[in-house]
Amino acid sequence: EGPESFPPLRNEEAVRVLQGRMKGIQGHCNSCYMDAALFSLFSCTSVLDSMLFMPFPLCDRNVQGILREEIVNPLRRNGFVKASSVMHLREQLTDKGQCSSFTNAEKDPEEFLNLIMQQVLGIEPLLKLQSGSQEQECYCYQIFMDKQEDLVVPDVQQLVERSFLSSDLKLVEIPSCFIIQMPRFGKEYKMFSKIIPSLELDITDLLLDSPRECCLCGDVATLECS
Repeated sequence: EGPESFPPLRNEEAVRVLQGRMKGIQGHCNSCYMDAALFSLFSCTSVLDSMLFMPFPLCDRNVQGILREEIVNPLRRNGFVKASSVMHLREQLTDKGQCSSFTNAEKDPEEFLNLIMQQVLGIEPLLKLQSGSQEQECYCYQIFMDKQEDLVVPDVQQLVERSFLSSDLKLVEIPSCFIIQMPRFGKEYKMFSKIIPSLELDITDLLLDSPRECCLCGDVATLECS
């Protein structure tokens, strides 16, 4: 008998299971970066469920089991994960010897994703990006941009497009999973007080060598003006 699995929460069921007090992933000891990342990756989508079941060549079965049995299954079944379960995962990641402060310090979500996807589970990079003639592979994309006065309450689509434009980036291919980290902020400064989630992301203009129509005549474009 294989490991038990629960499907991601959808529509009315997601509201019923995840809404209210004592729902989500309980925070403890600077765990917010990991709590938010895990909730986003697994609560309502199955696109990364291979992380929970696939026997990857480099995969650490212990971490994979904790992730599946103590975090994802309870989240999808009951809508709640207690802080001790996340701490169990943090202790295992610390034991990997990559970083001694995963159990108490606040980290960048990208640092957590790189560790668990690359070094612990051995997953291939999810994104291929090109800037100029340089190609790079990564697991997630962090939005970097200067303060823009015309964006008061932006949506994710606007932020991704402007960030790609300002960094002169293109997607080399359509990604199987596009993990996006919103602009970072601290207690003193927030670039945006709110960001509207885009339920769908149009990446047509972000793809390298993707045929697109001319905005003047409607034929296939031959030139692109940034």
